[in-house]
Amino acid sequence: MRRREFIGLLGGIAATLPLAAKGQQGGAIRRIGVLLARTESDPYFQARLQTFRTRLQQLGWTDGDNLRIDYRWTAGIAARFQTAAAELVSLKPAVILADATPSVAALKRETQTIPIVFVNVTDPVAQGFVASLGYPGGNLTGFAQNEFSLGGKLLGLLKDTAPCVTRVGLIYNPTTAPYVDGFVRVIEAAAPSFGVTTVRMPVQSAAEIEGAVRAFVRDAGGALMALSDSFVFVHRDRITALATEYRLPTISDTTTWARGGGLIAYGPDPDDALRGAASYVDRILRGAKASELPVQEPTKYLMSVNLKVAKALGLKIPEAFLLAVDEVIE
Repeated sequence: MRRREFIGLLGGIAATLPLAAKGQQGGAIRRIGVLLARTESDPYFQARLQTFRTRLQQLGWTDGDNLRIDYRWTAGIAARFQTAAAELVSLKPAVILADATPSVAALKRETQTIPIVFVNVTDPVAQGFVASLGYPGGNLTGFAQNEFSLGGKLLGLLKDTAPCVTRVGLIYNPTTAPYVDGFVRVIEAAAPSFGVTTVRMPVQSAAEIEGAVRAFVRDAGGALMALSDSFVFVHRDRITALATEYRLPTISDTTTWARGGGLIAYGPDPDDALRGAASYVDRILRGAKASELPVQEPTKYLMSVNLKVAKALGLKIPEAFLLAVDEVIE
């Protein structure tokens, strides 16, 4: 082989090397932790994690190559978060990804030095996680989930699709969603303008979900709103199954809600936040400080409606509404 051809071949090989090799950081393997308020077998959240890993790989970090990722799953059970947080902190990772409020609260109690990037967190300032959105100031930063005003938006969407509704049950776990009063106040203030009354339905176990729904359906005209809460997310299949049994329209800010048997879903695009979190993890691994990375708020929202559920409930979704949604499930 001629010298010029050989050099060209080497150049071609170098051009095709994976980005991960370029992020090797001198051959060192970096370690990150991930604390999740979900169930490991949940295919929906496994897909969201793949979004996170894919973005990391695009930025030069591949699990099993120049990166090691340690996961801890809690299934949304409040008692598991602190133990899982302590385990991750003991591994001394370079940075931790924290999913949802209970994960962040547990990690904050365990470390004030390891950088933490959060997702799926509502009102991180009021919860004391950061000093401000623009200047977090400590070892935490990340991607906020929702503003409380979303509660009024959800109520309006529910009435647009199910005008017969006169009662809305607000289902949430006060332990895993300590911020929920902000949503509830907004919804309760907006309820009279939509001609509905609201019923608070705090639950902390699968059995309590069953009991709360069965008590709620004693009166007619009901619908359920599943508020932003990792516990409710974990138990979403049971909630939608009960709603189907009792012919209740349901709405949630979890984008997978309609795919799983709910009527409407409207909320932030979760993949956007996880791609952003991967970018923040990359920047921290390369020397950035969490305190100097501003907390980001959602910029992209997705809406979906389940026409099969609507038909079963005897609802006719307005054509104008269907034209506005991102996903129609048939």
